[in-house]
Amino acid sequence: MVDKAQFKLAAAQMVSGQDVSKNLVQVEELVSQAAFMAVDLLVLPENFSVYGAGYRQLLTEQNLYSEVMSRLRFLAREHNMWIVGGSIPSIYRHGNEQDLVAAPRLRSCCNVVDAEGEIRGCYDKIHLFDVDVGDSQGCYQESDTFEAGDRPSFVYTPFGKIGLSICYDLRFPELFRQYAKQEVEIITVPSAFTQKTGEAHWRTLLCARAIENQAFVVAANQGGWHDSKRQTYGHSMIVNPWGEVLSEIESGAGIVVADINMQDLARVRAKMPALKHARLNQ
Repeated sequence: MVDKAQFKLAAAQMVSGQDVSKNLVQVEELVSQAAFMAVDLLVLPENFSVYGAGYRQLLTEQNLYSEVMSRLRFLAREHNMWIVGGSIPSIYRHGNEQDLVAAPRLRSCCNVVDAEGEIRGCYDKIHLFDVDVGDSQGCYQESDTFEAGDRPSFVYTPFGKIGLSICYDLRFPELFRQYAKQEVEIITVPSAFTQKTGEAHWRTLLCARAIENQAFVVAANQGGWHDSKRQTYGHSMIVNPWGEVLSEIESGAGIVVADINMQDLARVRAKMPALKHARLNQ
C-alpha cells in the first residue's frame, strides 16, 4: 500500500427516505460529484440507503445489504475512490455471513471499501440511541431494532489509519480514546443526528473529539426532513486536529471537501504532545 500524505477528503450529506432505489441514485450522484472534484476518500452518512421503518423486511425481501454493498463496491471501482459506507442495516455481525443476528434485531454496520472495490473493514455501531429527545418524533428506541456492536474497529488505508464510529457513538469519548491509543489519524462519524440534539451539541462534540484525540474528524450527517416527524440537523463537516472546521454544509444533499496534508497532523502532535502525556487508562 502506497502512503498518500496529501489527498482530498469528503463527506456526503443526504436526506434519505424509505425508497432504497431513490436513495442509491442520490448516492451515485454524490459519488460522481466527489469524483469530479478528485476526491480520494468519501464518507457517506448513517442510514444512507434507507431511513425509516421495515428494515428487516427489506433485508429479506430485497436482499438490501447485498444490493447496497454491490453498488458501493462498483462505485468505488468505477471512480477509483475509497468509500466509508455510512451505515447499513445488516443481519450479520461484523459483516461475517457466518455470524447471524437473532431475529428480529439487526446490526447497524459500516463497511469500508477500497478503490478496487474490496471491503477492507467493518464496524458495528456500539452505542444505541434510546433517548427521549422531545422533538416531533419524541422517543427514539434504537435497541428495539438493533443489537449493539461490541468492539471498536480501525482500518489501514493509503491516507492513514481510520477509526470508525456511527452517530450516537460521538457522545462516548472512551471509544475515541481507544482509537487514539491505536494512533489513528482520521475518525469517521457517519450520522443521522436529530435537529434538536444537533443544534445543541453536534459541532462541540466533533471539535472536541478532533482536539482531544489529535485527529481529522469527518462527519457525514443526514440533513433535512425525512417524514412529518423526523428532521436531521445536517451541518456535515471536516474538522482538523486543532479543532478548526475546514469545510461544512448546512442542510440538504451535497458534499463537503477538504484538501488534507498529513504533515499538519504531525505538526500538531509534535507541538502539543498531549497523547504522549496521558497518564490514565494506559
